[in-house]
Amino acid sequence: PARHFDTKTTEPISFFLSGLEELLAWQPDSNDDFNVSAVPLAKRQPPLHSKRPRTLVCHDMRGGYLEDRFIQGSATRNPYVFYHWRYIDIFVYFSHHTVTIPPVCWTNAAHRNGVPMLGTFITEWTDGEKLCESFLAGGEEAYRAVSEQLARIAQHYHFDGWLVNIENTLSAAAVANMAPFLRHLTAQVHGAVPGGLVIWYDSVLQNGTLKWQNELNEENRVFFDACDGLFTNYNWKEEHLERTRRLAGPRHTDIYVGVDVFARGDVVGGGFDTDKSLRLIRQHGLSAAIFAPGWVYEHLGEENFLRNENKFWGSLSEYLPTHSICTLPLATSFSLGIGTSRFLAGKEEEAGPWYDLSAQEIQPLYPEHEGRLSTSCCLQDAWCGGSSLRVQGTIPPGEEHVAIRLFSFQMPAPPKLFLTLLYKLEGPHPEELTVALELTTWDSGTCHEGSVTTLPEPNGRHHPRFLPAPPPSLAKLLATCDRGSHGWTSRCYELDLQDCGLRDLSLLVSRHQPSPQEMFFTCLLGEVRVLDAASAVASPPQVQSLAASQVWWQ
Repeated sequence: PARHFDTKTTEPISFFLSGLEELLAWQPDSNDDFNVSAVPLAKRQPPLHSKRPRTLVCHDMRGGYLEDRFIQGSATRNPYVFYHWRYIDIFVYFSHHTVTIPPVCWTNAAHRNGVPMLGTFITEWTDGEKLCESFLAGGEEAYRAVSEQLARIAQHYHFDGWLVNIENTLSAAAVANMAPFLRHLTAQVHGAVPGGLVIWYDSVLQNGTLKWQNELNEENRVFFDACDGLFTNYNWKEEHLERTRRLAGPRHTDIYVGVDVFARGDVVGGGFDTDKSLRLIRQHGLSAAIFAPGWVYEHLGEENFLRNENKFWGSLSEYLPTHSICTLPLATSFSLGIGTSRFLAGKEEEAGPWYDLSAQEIQPLYPEHEGRLSTSCCLQDAWCGGSSLRVQGTIPPGEEHVAIRLFSFQMPAPPKLFLTLLYKLEGPHPEELTVALELTTWDSGTCHEGSVTTLPEPNGRHHPRFLPAPPPSLAKLLATCDRGSHGWTSRCYELDLQDCGLRDLSLLVSRHQPSPQEMFFTCLLGEVRVLDAASAVASPPQVQSLAASQVWWQ
């Protein structure tokens, strides 16, 4: 069927639904299997329901369902990709089709990095008015059928809820049922999807008029009260934020203040001035909704996209609280799900462009310090997948080393950890530098490294012991311990901790001799793993009930 498979190539594709009939007629289909997200939503700290102001990203690019619709990837050069997951809380995939089901590759990438994914339910123009009339102006049976279908769709495809965007006027009969519909949809989504969300876009008022308010007020509050949050329009000023904060009361973090990165209309700041908008939003303790950050790609072009993307998110990082990992194992090759080649064990296996967000791995923090440090994606060389993480910076004069934070943790440390690192030093004098991993722990009187007799490390910094060869029980898992290849160096470490909480994992770059000169370095990271020794020894579950269907030979 053309909905599920590309008519030119027969490849499986992600799709949307148009109109009420398609929505109500939808039911699970055996052709759907490709479209169901296979990656469960990873846990992270702090959880979404904590009272910290959040960051929502709403992705709206050229109508949606571009190369990202190809579920098994495509040979796309310079595609758009998002990877600053540590800095955001919610991702919305937006298009102007009635029911936007997020392409499964986006859900997979978001979930792997702990971010919930929302689809969009939108009605607009005169067709939207008719559509709303037909399901809202009648009895509750009609609107309940719609909310039940939307909840079933999210549950079936394994995404996490809906942005509801009503961009047309509503009759008195229709608007009377809008808040009950939202309440019912929210209850259905909460019941069908653990941690599910329904967010309302600031558009229609309680009297049915289409009039964007740029704030929470008495005209639109009835819809905010019926769901999990309000995404405001973009043309606000500071007084709107003050009034919103007062009216929202204890639910102030459920207000997502809209920031249009394209800066359309009268806005505080977009583009590389988006930080001005975020500064004000955070001053009032509100959450932010960053709309169309694809501006970086669409406006500044594909050529220097990755560099511009790091610059854009780096400029906002002061206002984007980050998220910590709270489960082990952590294993990543830093791949963005794009490449100009495919690598395996440091060797280029296949040249040519590819794009598959489902293959994106867990993404680190991307620390940037103007002139002193940059972390970025390197497409020219990788250990595994399409890219490695390039860390460039300087060791300041008189200093012996510099630590670059890759991940933050918030979890109890297991008694024994194994860590692995694959790296490649570039630059003029690699022999003068040493690369290792450093783990820090949260300050606590109880935390000890090794046995109880050893003194606690000052300021909780631990330098795991180098393992020249893996213990026999882990020889298979840590096979690369003592042998890198194709210019990559492989290292394994172990660390024993008692009553500690993990805090940060950093890359430690040191020079052998202190010097009055600063020293420049470039290091590619091909893979990092942090393993709980106890579960690493256990044998992995075996694959069962394997079936192949719709097979034909050509």
